[in-house]
Amino acid sequence: MRILVTGNLGYLGVEMTPLLVGLGHDVVGLDTGYFDGCDFLAPPDPLPTLRIDVRDVTPADLVGFDAVVHLAALSNDPLSDIDPSLTYDINLAASVRLARAAKTAGVGRFVFSSSCSLYGAGSDLELDEGAPFNPVTPYGESKVRVEQELSRLADDDFTPVYLRNATAYGLSRRLRADVVVNNLLGHAVTTGKVLLQSDGTPWRPLVHVLDIAHAFAQVLTAPRQVVHDQAFNVGRVGENYQVIDIAQLVADIVPDCAVGHSVGATPDIRDYRVDFSKIERELPGYRPQWTLRRGIEQLWAAYSDGGMTAEQFEGPQFFRLRTIRQHLDRGRLDSDLRWVST
Repeated sequence: MRILVTGNLGYLGVEMTPLLVGLGHDVVGLDTGYFDGCDFLAPPDPLPTLRIDVRDVTPADLVGFDAVVHLAALSNDPLSDIDPSLTYDINLAASVRLARAAKTAGVGRFVFSSSCSLYGAGSDLELDEGAPFNPVTPYGESKVRVEQELSRLADDDFTPVYLRNATAYGLSRRLRADVVVNNLLGHAVTTGKVLLQSDGTPWRPLVHVLDIAHAFAQVLTAPRQVVHDQAFNVGRVGENYQVIDIAQLVADIVPDCAVGHSVGATPDIRDYRVDFSKIERELPGYRPQWTLRRGIEQLWAAYSDGGMTAEQFEGPQFFRLRTIRQHLDRGRLDSDLRWVST
């Protein structure tokens, strides 16, 4: 299968693409390069990559591909603080245009990297794919609206699939330290303290980056009738945790570490648990391998072996918002987050 992966140079993409190549697929990337150089331990594997802003993709760019895996996006809620309209421009409008271009080009399968954040503020129940949407951020709202627009494109020749990833964590060559597990562990390793940014009570569904990559790989080759115009919560049954329990598990694994609260820590309205039984039951071949404890142990070993320092951890390299702000401050990007010609 010939597959285009947008965002192949990001946190998830650099780990997903070698998996797909190893399975025998012909993989091409598409990435604008916001996070070039933000490497941890090793650079991404070489891969043919189209250096195109996802907002500028045309049907001609997509001719000859059997599938598109769409990962590219402003990747978390804090990035929306730069300018919420950019989240809608890149995450919503550009995603829909990309899907339409793919359909025009004859691409048969379009796998969209959605998010459990579209559930927003949930109930006391574990939310399945039929639960109401309740996004509380532009990022979450953009995921809802893309799913709705892609569903309208579904027909006999075009199969969109929506993978609603739980909160990702785990080791990647393009590490992110701005996701909850990686962040708590980074503080623990570099300061001896697990610093909570909230009161610790909210629930989070969690999934290892490699289990996400595995889910995408299975969706790409699954029978059409199983995945056509379907949403799947991506994670593992039993992997919902309150933030305070994540912090305590980090403290149990990292020696001489104490749990504390950051200055100004407040309650977090993003509070939900997710039901992952559909993907484990209905997606052929999907067998998640990672538990939170195993993932923390893996990442702790990598932080330790890599000599992660407090200066490095607090710098812009592993925080997506800080990297983008650095590009803006240095005049590399304009206010629309487009590269400035030099």
